[in-house]
Amino acid sequence: MTENGALKRTSLHDVHIALGAKMVPFAGYDMPVNYPSGITAEHHAVRGACGIFDVSHMGEVIVRGPDAIRFVSSVTSNDVAALAVGQIQYSTLLREDGTIVDDLLVYRFAEHLMLVINASNIDKDLAHLRAHHASFDCTLTDVSDSTSLLAVQGPLAPALVQSLANVPLAGVKYYWFTEGEIAGVPCIISRTGYTGELGYELYVPTAQAPAVWAAIMAAGHVTPCGLGARDTLRLEAGLCLYGHELDDAITPLEAGLGWLVKPAKSEHFLGCDVRLRQHQEGTDRQLVGFTIDERAIPRHGHGVMYGGVTFGEVRSGTMSPTLGVPIGTCYLPTAAAVVGTVFEVDIRGRKLPARVVALPFYKRPGKA
Repeated sequence: MTENGALKRTSLHDVHIALGAKMVPFAGYDMPVNYPSGITAEHHAVRGACGIFDVSHMGEVIVRGPDAIRFVSSVTSNDVAALAVGQIQYSTLLREDGTIVDDLLVYRFAEHLMLVINASNIDKDLAHLRAHHASFDCTLTDVSDSTSLLAVQGPLAPALVQSLANVPLAGVKYYWFTEGEIAGVPCIISRTGYTGELGYELYVPTAQAPAVWAAIMAAGHVTPCGLGARDTLRLEAGLCLYGHELDDAITPLEAGLGWLVKPAKSEHFLGCDVRLRQHQEGTDRQLVGFTIDERAIPRHGHGVMYGGVTFGEVRSGTMSPTLGVPIGTCYLPTAAAVVGTVFEVDIRGRKLPARVVALPFYKRPGKA
């Protein structure tokens, strides 16, 4: 939000209004949750063709200086030093007690790093980074307001983005990036996404984001998509959302993100002792995916019961547009967090049987 409490707007706000988007408050921004075609149609467009999302509310922080890699490695779980120039890393920003401040992406450039953080956590993340950065020779610069982010996702997205790019993209592997121009606008072209589909995320100067959006919309059959479809797509793909699957009390191992923690890296990092202990002793709970045989939709906050005892709540839930069945996530006791375990979800006073299933719920065709 702005200093006077008003919602912030991305540079594409007027575009969304002109397209008839339903706007909602999200992370201090006025953001499109869906357009007139609706969430389900937008979801299917990404699964079957191509969709474009304005995710300019996300935060970007530049870390520059001789100790940039050492510093970021000291506050995150993954091994930043292992990144090659042009490579991206998914990681978690940790506290001393091993809990997650945020999940984030780390981009390695030749002369600096870029951290991409969640919109709802920008202030919290920056405070945490600054609190631990005094002994390192590097600077932190928040470039969130001057950077816009467009996500172009779906099986037709690679060809469409390539048609507007002045650099070859076929060789840009998953979780790598290049720099070039899209429709004549300088940008970072990132082979990433939050949908489980092929696609790119484009970091562009904020003032030029409307021109890039317009060029993409004019380049082919592209469906504008809001936060609603982004959420159903990421849930089907088994991707975590901070404030749902992840929060201030959860560790990476509990969330099934133990692969993001590299205790053997050279830099000591916050929470590494807790991670080692949990690796040796295990955790009391684990994140699971589940489905319900009845056509009842689990929602965030619905109660979860195992063995007749309440054990937390549903973290995310929806009726899967792709699969046509209810899906959701929650935490269960570790011993029960295995495929096939039956427990109960309280949906508006009805205790319905739910069954643990493997994550992700959906994989795009051809993906191993």
